Formats: sequence, structure tokens, C-alpha cells
Amino acid sequence: MEHDQAQKMETSDSNLEPSVTQTKAAQSDGCDQVKNGETVIMEGTGKIFFPSANEVFYNPVQEFNRDLTIAVLTEFARLQLSSKGIGLVVPGEENASNVTVGLSEGKNDDDVEQPPAGDQLDEEDPEAAVVGEVCQDGLKVLEALAASGLRSIRFAKEVPGLHSVVANDFSPRAVEFMNRNIQLNDVGHLVTTSLSDARMLMYKKKAAKEFFDIIDLDPYGSPSMFLDAAVQAVGEGGLLCVTCTDMAVMAGNSGETCYSKYGAMSIKTKFCHEMALRIILHSLDLRANCYQRYIVPLLSISADFYIRVFVRIFTGQSKVKASASKQALVYNCVGCGSFHLQRLGKMVDSGNKINYKAASGPPVGPTCEHCHQHHQLAGPLWAEPLHDVGFVQRVLSAVASNPGRFQTSQRIQGILSMVMEELSDIPLYYTLDNLCKTIHCNSPSLLQFRSALLHAGYRVSLSHASKHAIKTDAPAAEKLNPVKRERLSENSPAAYILSMEPRLQASFTVRADANPNSRKQGLKRFQLNPEPFWGPKVKAKIGGGISSSLQEKRKRHQNKRKVGTEESDGAALKNFPCKRFRQGNCSLGDKCRYSHETEKETEPSDPPTS
Repeated sequence: MEHDQAQKMETSDSNLEPSVTQTKAAQSDGCDQVKNGETVIMEGTGKIFFPSANEVFYNPVQEFNRDLTIAVLTEFARLQLSSKGIGLVVPGEENASNVTVGLSEGKNDDDVEQPPAGDQLDEEDPEAAVVGEVCQDGLKVLEALAASGLRSIRFAKEVPGLHSVVANDFSPRAVEFMNRNIQLNDVGHLVTTSLSDARMLMYKKKAAKEFFDIIDLDPYGSPSMFLDAAVQAVGEGGLLCVTCTDMAVMAGNSGETCYSKYGAMSIKTKFCHEMALRIILHSLDLRANCYQRYIVPLLSISADFYIRVFVRIFTGQSKVKASASKQALVYNCVGCGSFHLQRLGKMVDSGNKINYKAASGPPVGPTCEHCHQHHQLAGPLWAEPLHDVGFVQRVLSAVASNPGRFQTSQRIQGILSMVMEELSDIPLYYTLDNLCKTIHCNSPSLLQFRSALLHAGYRVSLSHASKHAIKTDAPAAEKLNPVKRERLSENSPAAYILSMEPRLQASFTVRADANPNSRKQGLKRFQLNPEPFWGPKVKAKIGGGISSSLQEKRKRHQNKRKVGTEESDGAALKNFPCKRFRQGNCSLGDKCRYSHETEKETEPSDPPTS
């Protein structure tokens, strides 16, 4: 875990990330092995049977994702049901109304909207919804890709104000485990299972006008194939929660694949994590626009190896007309890293009405004005704010007032605190290390750099998406102000930049307001990997198959070409299949350095399926 480096991460040793340790405890502390090698896994207030074979997907690292979703759903239910005169009773939230989270200096406690206190609901509200009970006027939830059903079970046991939860999966084995897990947790009155293609289920519900108030999409990989159905099946003002784990595609490794899935080109750049958030928001809005609907983002998070967005879906033809002005292309310089946004449309207020027109551009010339290098074009992507600050404050206040509700409460508070501090009207960001690398100068501290921008009269903030990020409204020429000329290539970006006269004399004297409050308070903002081989897990398959041999396979394939060149006899290459033999045209026979054995001969076969 992370005990030795907790202080560097601005965290305390008292409440570390529990995802892995909690699962291990579940296996050792009273949760014995059950039939057929299954294990009982405990998370939050739920527990599930889980097979030892890789038949049903489960990733303990995603506990933070599930905890954050429950916190968001609770506040969304509070907002939706308050208009019906229904209050929520959340265990441990008795003192919520007395808690304020002071992240922005100068804000009064009265300016922050607080969730109602749980112990006052019975007196002030005619009806109170409690966890684990059916609320007749409550919210209808769909977990479209439920796997083991853990998320749906936790919804039923931890989120008050729910009418029903549908846990759907396309795998019969997964549905079998879901039924057992629902019975184990005694939530059958709230949670029902469904064996169906998630898209067809949502299309059928839309056709029958049986809309869901909340739809949760957390697929293995890309959610792109489910988005069209999801934006139609969610009710008016409903909540759509989407997870993307295909970050290699969205972060620029395969821009053409990103375009085919999300309708936007991604590029390799330092702001790739925020770019991924804006790409999925663009894709959601684009699909919603086809049905005269539009999105309103509540919270957009980049964490670990995935991104997670929470958006509301509304219907309105006039609002949809404004969607083009919310999207933008990005011109990113390959030399100095400066970028410019080009909106696709613009709104012109003529007094009595608003006219929608095409935007004017481009914002850049044939080459970069600072370093004379060319630009890469990315997008379109969402250019409006990523978060609803008022809603984020409600979630943050609720979590801070009830820290014992989630095992990952410290991390939730840290990330939401950074979200509150971000400049919401400034898309994308720079990184301090890349700016200094461009002009070959020593890197100042983050506080010194922030102070220099503040002294110059600009706004600046950090970003939850990267620990080295700088979001600012300062023009690129100010950020790239030269420091020292060194031995540089005549055509290098640094040579062009350093040849220009400085536009201002920067002051790096540290200012008190340069240190954000989330950093002053030592909140848990960026965590280290909590376990070895941490990250995305292997996709579940019928009959399991991949288990303990996975790490051996990774080790065998790591640096395989380097090992083959260092060893003169090439014996290690016999562990890898011959591509030409697979294609049927290897003429070397036994003299070939690679293996001519088939996969069926080298890998254990899957157990037979019924």
C-alpha cells in the first residue's frame, strides 16, 4: 500500500485506499470459501459471491468509482424528490446541515447549499425515504452492464428514495450470480435481474415509454455502442452515468478509432485526460441532439485508468440549437504545446431573439506564432464547463459530513475539492514540466509558477486530471516567456521563442493565494497504485479460463525481442508462436527460432460449457 509515501501525496496514514485490503479481509475474516471455489467479497454494505474463475467481471480498484456514484445518486435523489415533498434519511448524516466545506476563500456559509439534516426529515417533511425500502414515488434505476450485481446491490442498500433497480447483463452466468447475490443481501424487493442485450432493453423501455430516472453504464472498454439507446431511455432531467476505460484510444494512441467510436479525433498531448472527458461529453451531446435532447454535465472525473461522467438529459429544440456553439476544435502546436480552440458555431443576441451562426476562423496561422511549428487538429470536443459547481458542493458537503459512509471518503473529498477549485471556463491545461522542457530551463516550483501568473494579473488553477496541470487564462506568449538561452538547434521551438523580446518581467515571489486550499488542508488528491499489477483487469469470458497464469504470460511477453537479441542461441524465442507458421508459409521448419506449436497445444483448454 502507500504508508511510506503518504506524506508526499498529502494524505494521512490513518485512512488509506481500502479497495484491495477490504477484499482480502473479506476472504480471511469470516468470509470463508464457499462451494465450487467461490469467495464472498464485501464492499460497503453489500457482499457478493464471486467465482475464482474469470467468469464474471469484478475489479476491486473500482470501489472509488462505486462509492462516488452512490454519493452522486444520493444527492440527485435528494434534488429530484424534494419537489415531491420527500426527504431522504441517510445513516450517519444527522449533522449534515451544520457542515460547510471551505474551499474558496471569501465564501460565506450561507452561500453554500447544504443537504438537509437526516434527523430533521421526519419533522419537516411529510414523507421520508430510507435506505433499503421501496419509495413509491422514488427513482427507477438501470445498471445496464451489471456483471456480479454488486453496484445494484449497493444502490439498494445505500441510496434512499429508490423505487426499483434493474440489474441487467448479457451473460447467463452473470445473471445466475446476480440472483444469488440479491438473495444473499435480501434486496429482492428492490432489485430485479434482466438477461438481455443492454441496447435492446433500453430501446424497448423507450418504445414503451417506461423511462429510467438513472442509467448507469460501466462497460468493459468503450461505452460507445450503448450511448444512442441510453440517451433515449433516460427520462426528462434524468441522470446518465458513463464510464470509459479505453483511455489509450481517447488519449491519442489511435485517433481514427476514437473518431469511429465517439465522433472526435484524439491526439497525443499533455492535456489528454481532460481531452478524453470532453470527447465523451461531445459524443453524448451529439447523440442526444439527434432526438432534440441535450446534456448538462454535473460532474466529470478522470481517475486512475478511466474517466467517469455524470450528465443530466433534457429535451428542448431551442437549447439543441445552441449545441454547435458548445463544441470546439483544438489546434495544438507540436513544438511548444500551445493550443487554441475554434468553436463550431456562435450565438448572436439581437435583442428580441438569438441567432445561431457559423463561427469564424481559424484562430491560428499556417504555423505557430511562437515557435513556427505546425499544428495538430483534434476534436470536436465539449468546450463548456465540465461540472455543475453547485451540485459538486452538495456532494462534497454530504461526504465530508458523513466520512464513515464510504471507505474511500478521503479520496472523494480530495478530488471533489480540486474540482471545486478548477477554472470552469478554461478548457484544457498546460503542464509545468512540458513548458520548461520546451525552452530548456529549470523548472520552478508549482507555487512559484502560480504566483508569477497571479502577479501578472491572470487567473490560475490546478486540475484534478493531472498533478502537474496549470489551467490559466494567460496567453501562451506569457507562459513561454524566456528564461535563458542555451545551445539550441536553429530551427528548434526554443530558439524561436528565446529570440523574441520578453513581454513582461515575471515575479516568482510566492503569494499566499497561490497555494490552493485543498493542498493546504492536506487532502488526498493523487494516490499511488494501491497494489501490484494494479489497473484494468482481464475481460470475463464464458467458462473462466484466465486466472493465475495471466501474470506468467505477461512476464513471458515482456521484453521478448530484447531477450531474443541478447541471447545468441535464441532459445527464449521458442516460447513465442511463429507468425509465418500461423499463416502457413514458414519454410524454415525445425530451423525456425519461433514455436510451431498451435495455441491449443501450448495453452490450457477452457472447461466445457453447457
